[in-house]
Amino acid sequence: MTSTVYRRANTGANPGATRAGVMLAIALALAVIATAVGVIEVKYLTRTEFGVLQQVRAERDELDVEWGRLQIEEAALTSHTRVEDNARNQLDMIMPAGGEVRVVEVPAIEEGDDAL
Repeated sequence: MTSTVYRRANTGANPGATRAGVMLAIALALAVIATAVGVIEVKYLTRTEFGVLQQVRAERDELDVEWGRLQIEEAALTSHTRVEDNARNQLDMIMPAGGEVRVVEVPAIEEGDDAL
């Protein structure tokens, strides 16, 4: 007769080993949950900051367009012909004749001179 001997796993011999395994599993589960919450929070912050970035870029583009308009306006207002026309019409100024022009020479100030 053959007898088969079944051995039962010795679960009661070292209860600290199973307790440590359960604690490790709980710790790992908590770590996974904490990591998932962190990923979700970072993703949310990234989306909100991306929205702010888009708004700032749109504002920058509007300011660039306005800057271009102001440069064109400045160029139009400071053109030599416009300044000359305003001087003639509004201030009654005329271009002096060749003999009426006087050149004033100012002596150059050297670095050591403090006589101003």
